[in-house]
Amino acid sequence: MNNLISHKKIKDFSLDGQIYDESHIMRLKTEYSIIMDHYMRLKGYVPHLDLDNSFSISYNGHSFDFKITTYGIYIGKAKAQCFKGVIGNKLLPMTSTTQNKFQKSSASVESQLEQS
Repeated sequence: MNNLISHKKIKDFSLDGQIYDESHIMRLKTEYSIIMDHYMRLKGYVPHLDLDNSFSISYNGHSFDFKITTYGIYIGKAKAQCFKGVIGNKLLPMTSTTQNKFQKSSASVESQLEQS
């Protein structure tokens, strides 16, 4: 299997919203990053691991407005479940443990999206 990705377009995925309690910012930042990862994979993208997620936040007087952006490369829906991401121009395979955890978590995210 060819694990090289070159000259693929990098796509950004963003989510914005509000956080009402300052004590939840770090936990929610982590949770939103996980949600973005799952969403990208459902669409056939994997994270470009050379590019960090961008997280910005500002206080508007009563809550915190935030925006999180992550970057991915399209490899197809089936392959997106098998690779952790892209480093440079190489696909980084998931370990079997990581893949099993991801599949369980992905099924949970899909069911939540279907209920929406």
